[in-house]
Order: sequence, then C-alpha cells, then structure tokens
Amino acid sequence: MACLGSRPTTLAELARLFLRLGSTAFGGPAVHIAMMEDEVVRRRGWLSEEQFLDLMGATNLIPGPNSTEMAIHIGWARRRFAGLVVSGVCFIVPAMLLTAAFGWAYVRYASVPAVGWALYGIKPAILGVVVQALASLAPKAAKTLRLRLLGVLAVVGAVAGVHELLLLFCAGAAAVVTARSVRGAPPGTGTGVGSVLPPLAMAAGAKVVTLPSLFWVFLKVGSVLFGSGYVLLAFLRAELVERLHWLTEGQLVDALAVGQVTPGPVFTTATFIGYVLGGPSGALVATAGIFLPAFVFVAVSGPLVPRLRGSPAAAAFLDGVNVASLALMLVVTLELARATIIDVPSALVALLGAVALVRFRLNATWLVLAGAVVGALVHVVGR
Repeated sequence: MACLGSRPTTLAELARLFLRLGSTAFGGPAVHIAMMEDEVVRRRGWLSEEQFLDLMGATNLIPGPNSTEMAIHIGWARRRFAGLVVSGVCFIVPAMLLTAAFGWAYVRYASVPAVGWALYGIKPAILGVVVQALASLAPKAAKTLRLRLLGVLAVVGAVAGVHELLLLFCAGAAAVVTARSVRGAPPGTGTGVGSVLPPLAMAAGAKVVTLPSLFWVFLKVGSVLFGSGYVLLAFLRAELVERLHWLTEGQLVDALAVGQVTPGPVFTTATFIGYVLGGPSGALVATAGIFLPAFVFVAVSGPLVPRLRGSPAAAAFLDGVNVASLALMLVVTLELARATIIDVPSALVALLGAVALVRFRLNATWLVLAGAVVGALVHVVGR
C-alpha cells in the first residue's frame, strides 16, 4: 500500500501513537476506529480516506478484534512487519496492564473496583469522534447511488439482526454483480482475505488449568471469533463455564465488565481471566493466545488489500464491504448513543464534546480526560 506523507513513519512514532490510543480509547471498536481515523488520516496524513476504508473492510472479513487489527494494519501500511508488531503490541499492552491490575484486585478482594462513574462521562463525550469519522468516511464509501442503496440495505439488515459476516459478504457480492465495470462472471472474489482457521481441538473433559491449556483455549477463540464483546461472552461461556468449568457465570460476567470499562480492546477480558486462573503467567499466556491470530491474519491479508484495487471485480467487492462496514458502524453508534445518553447531564456532555471536537478540533484524548472529570463530579455531587 502506497503511504502518504513526504517522510517514512518511524517505529517510535507508531509506538507513541498506539500507546496513547491504547491508554485512552474507551467505548468499543467503533470509537477506537474513529480515533484512529482522526489520528492517521486527518492529523498525520499517513493514509488516505480510501486506504483507511479498505483496511477497515479487510478487518471485518477476518476473525479477531477489529480495532486491534486496524492498529496492526496501520503499522503494516507504514513500516511492514516491524510496524505491524509495534502498533499491535503498543495498542494492547496498556489495556493488558490495567486489566491485569483489576485481576489482581479481584483475586485479592473478590470484587471489581467500581469505575462506572468515569465511563458515565467518557462515553457520551467521545460520541462526536465516531460521528465525525462516519461523516468523513461516508462520502468515500458511498460514492455512487448504487453503493448508497447498498449502505441503506446494510443498515436495515444490521438492525434486523443479520449476522455481520453474512451482511458484509452479501454487500460485497451485490456490489460485484451490480458494478458496470465487471464483465461476465466475477473471477477472484474467492480471495483468501476472508478465510479463517479451523477450530482447534481440545482434550474432552479437561478441567485442570495449565498454562498450555489456557493458551490453547484462547488461541481457539481468537482464531474463529467474529463480532462484538457479546459474541466473545458467548464463546467464553461455552468454553470456560459449561465445558471446562473453570469459571462461574458470575465470574465470567465480572471479566467481561472489566474488559468493557478499561480502554483498548475488549479482548483483554482474556487477561483478567488468565490472571484469575493462573496469576501473572496466566494473564500473559491468555493474552498472547487470544491476540496472536490477529497478527497472523493481518500479516497474511495485509499485502493482499492494495492488490484488490487492481482487479475490477475485487475492487467492487471491497467497495461493497466498505459501505456495509460503515453501515455496521452507524448502527453500533446509535446503540452506543442510546446506552450512554441516559439523562440531562450525559446529553450535555455529548453536546459539549461534539462542539469542542468540531469547533476547536480538540484531540480525542482530551475529550476522554474531560469526560472522566465530569463523571467524577457528577458522582460526587450525586452522593
């Protein structure tokens, strides 16, 4: 992928950016990706909007945590394998350390420290970041009437509960069929970008927690999981509660809650579970297991993304996937708004955050800090 900018990006620049994003990116994958778009497209010019959209479409076609894979893709686009490793690791590590700290507190005190007051202010404050990213990327993704109609249909399908992967592939196939530039049967739409690894075998009835078995469980989940944190909950429940009996239902809910309230990828839920089951070594092993497939998938698919633009059929497929990806992002944003704007103070925080972003182009990191301060004030006043 051809990179914008007059000089190459250094590994130190990638490390600084993704360490900061990994420390402040609250709100889930849609918010994380919006913050990345603001940083790498608007502020730094590392990627064009079209390049960013292509990477976003590619991440939706492979298993694993989307926002982490976007970080890895950006690193690949700027510095190939070294950038891939630096960007991904730096985005994951801050959340891993915070989640491990929660795991330590949970093991020691049998409870999760309450941080809901911070999220009360943070989530509405950064809604504007997502809206701004959608407004910026939509004209590039929905550049024709045909793609706009596909986008509307994708929104309807997402609201109706159609599976994300099915929606993406249907949109891609429809874009190929309806594209005027495609002649005859579309060759090459079976590109390996969307391939997934087969489920890994586990020894039946294994209930003793060992580091290899812990790594194996999370490697399997990271290799096949598409979707949100709630899909992650279903996978982990089947493995850890029902089959292996390593956790209780209550412990699993606590683990997911920690993944949601810490910044960075929600998949660091694995870090918390690993700490609870195996201490610091368990936390490292579980984290490595669930994130390792993302690095492998991006390393395999990353070189294919720019080549897809060279084939009319593949480019049309990618156009369809891109517009469907934005449709999914829009639906997630509406759900996030409904869940976070719950009263007058949270509505005011969302409004002021949007004004600060549009009028003063405030960096999203400052919005996160301001939202946390507002949440703390409301918490103190409401006592």
